Amino acid sequence: MERAVILVSGGLDSAVTLAIALQQGYEVHALSFCYGQRHAIELEAARRVVQSQHVHEHRIAEIDLRVFGGSALTDDIPVPQNGPAGEKTADEIPVTYVPARNTIFLSYALAWAEVIPARHIFLGVNVVDYSDYPDCRPEFLEAFEKLAALGTKAGVEGVATKIHAPLLRLSKAEIIRKGTALGVDFGLTHSCYAPADDGTACGRCDSCGLRLKGFAEAGLRDPIRYAQQ
Repeated sequence: MERAVILVSGGLDSAVTLAIALQQGYEVHALSFCYGQRHAIELEAARRVVQSQHVHEHRIAEIDLRVFGGSALTDDIPVPQNGPAGEKTADEIPVTYVPARNTIFLSYALAWAEVIPARHIFLGVNVVDYSDYPDCRPEFLEAFEKLAALGTKAGVEGVATKIHAPLLRLSKAEIIRKGTALGVDFGLTHSCYAPADDGTACGRCDSCGLRLKGFAEAGLRDPIRYAQQ
């Protein structure tokens, strides 16, 4: 059984990615981050998702991206409320983009993969319904694989690290159908950028909009609570 490091945020996409890695027979080492995000509910969801699956190990790395800020998720910047359709108001990169977040997360995953050792890293990025984040593009993932080959002991010794993004070209509805087929409990997940203190999703941010749209197109009911739909 080959080992793999899986990035688990507590969101819908990472929960499905985790289930896919398990279905493919990997020994899963889940990695989550306490990175200064505004809402602890995200990490609570990550723990719930991991505990619901047959995961070999789950670690939470602590880093504080509030040192730099620059994002509505790590700074005092309002989260856009574009309505339940989740439609963006401009073609620019949104303020919910966290500077270099996937680069940082993948670097941590790569470091752990060298130690375990593991040759595979999974993450739930997507280019169909994604929010124009530059670190969700296939070109970025390909470049990171090259970085891993050049900048690690394993890479220099000829052990290639493969970055897996199994949801890369799926719509949100397709991701939800895939997760449903794999038995993912979406009631354990969290997607909202601006939840209430009790974890209730706002129903108005881009992330809620994409999630609600995906469930509607999949013909399924979203099991989480919303303040507004």
